[in-house]
Amino acid sequence: MRILILLLGLFSFVQPTLAEQKSYSESDLLDRPLMERYILDELKALRQEQQDLERKLVIQITDRELSVADKSLNYANVTVTYFFYIIAGVASLIAFVGWQSLNEFKSNTREMADKRLDAIAKEYEKKFSVLERDLKRKTRIISENNREIEKINEIHNLWLRAQSMPTPEQKIDVYDEILGIRPGDLEALTYKADAAMEINEYHWALSLSNRVLDLDTTNGPALYQRACAYSRLGVEEQAIEDLERAIEASPSIRDLINTEPDLEGLHGNPRFDALLHNEH
Repeated sequence: MRILILLLGLFSFVQPTLAEQKSYSESDLLDRPLMERYILDELKALRQEQQDLERKLVIQITDRELSVADKSLNYANVTVTYFFYIIAGVASLIAFVGWQSLNEFKSNTREMADKRLDAIAKEYEKKFSVLERDLKRKTRIISENNREIEKINEIHNLWLRAQSMPTPEQKIDVYDEILGIRPGDLEALTYKADAAMEINEYHWALSLSNRVLDLDTTNGPALYQRACAYSRLGVEEQAIEDLERAIEASPSIRDLINTEPDLEGLHGNPRFDALLHNEH
């Protein structure tokens, strides 16, 4: 009986927790706390692992190339030595029948050995030159990756700072810093357009939205911001057309249009009311 009561109590405690987890799982992935930070940390870890792997691979390749070169030179040296002894013996026999002197034969043999060693040295010099170029290229790639990681971290910190800014003007300043690091950042331009709407700079917001849509015609947030700007400027049909395209690109935008102050001027328009009616 005591165990049964304990299980019922545990079930009543876990049930709300499961409900909360369900509510959390239904939320947008990028709206979850710390998810963006988690993704950036994972990306940084993957790039660091890639750099470590590349460095280990380059070291192993270099060691193997040096080992092969050492063995090849040793093999050439031993081969030439044995070859010299054999030729010297044959030359001694030939000297008796008057073909050529032993000293001349030694000279020719040494010349042949020098040519062979020189050819081997040049061959491995070429291989080491290729290896050096490859090492420089990989070093450059690693340096570029490190700079990109630093840039991503800096931009991430600026996004966090922008979220904590109390006024739209301060947010715009932070967005400008992001655009200074990464010109043409579509997300920064879209958020800057939203901040411009907050300070009633509707033409500015319209221009920023158009810059985004020139590069990405199906960008839902940019279409939504442009629709809000058109609504404030009294261009109702264009605003509704942009809203329809924004909802098609990002269906979650439909949940925003009923409570958006910038779209209040569209209430009563049949096309806009049809969007509201289709919300559910």
